[in-house]
Amino acid sequence: MNVYETKTMPEYLSGNTYPGRGIVLGVSNNGKYAVAAYFIMGRSVNSRNRVFVQEKDGIRTEAHDPGKMVDPHLIIYHPVREAGCGLIVTNGDQTDTIWESLARGESWESALRTRQFEDDRPNWTPRISGLQAKDGSYKMSILKAADAEGTACARFFYEYPAIPGLGHFLHTYVCDGNPVIPTFQGEPERTLIPDCIECFTKELWENLNPDNKISLFVRYTDFATGAYEQRIINKHQ
Repeated sequence: MNVYETKTMPEYLSGNTYPGRGIVLGVSNNGKYAVAAYFIMGRSVNSRNRVFVQEKDGIRTEAHDPGKMVDPHLIIYHPVREAGCGLIVTNGDQTDTIWESLARGESWESALRTRQFEDDRPNWTPRISGLQAKDGSYKMSILKAADAEGTACARFFYEYPAIPGLGHFLHTYVCDGNPVIPTFQGEPERTLIPDCIECFTKELWENLNPDNKISLFVRYTDFATGAYEQRIINKHQ
């Protein structure tokens, strides 16, 4: 067994109809860029009725057709926000919890210890989060139900150095399921990070299941200048 095996994102995504929501953090192969990506998928009409909208400090989700929005609970939030120490990327409103904690000089771990998995019985969808520092190093976390009844929360935290060409992929589900969707298992998965934002955006979007994919965000930040390029793709636009 090769514990350092590293796959491309198409290898992880192609053929998997429902990894759910996913975060990728890492460093480009040439060592020039801090790279962050986030995508959302959905199976219900309510979940699919969303787009990513740019904000001055990141992005937020928004109803594509407000008249079709049934319940904003768990699906309307700020997935990406800039913080003084870097970039926050999450799959829920814990983005704001982390941002507020960091603004007070507290840690992201302490922020996430106040939160738990989503209250969507019986799936108990995990809350996944990432924090990328300006030097390219990053942290990731997943908050999961400790049992099938959702009576307690198990919290996992990971820290990674900035290594050119290497990133980690964390997603909410192993794959699709019925009636229960199996939650992500194990450590974040090692993945290759290309130099080109267009190439990476294309390989992510084109390998997400066409029926279930909704929106994708990708950002490449230049270490030397702090300037960034980003891409937002919405299925509805």
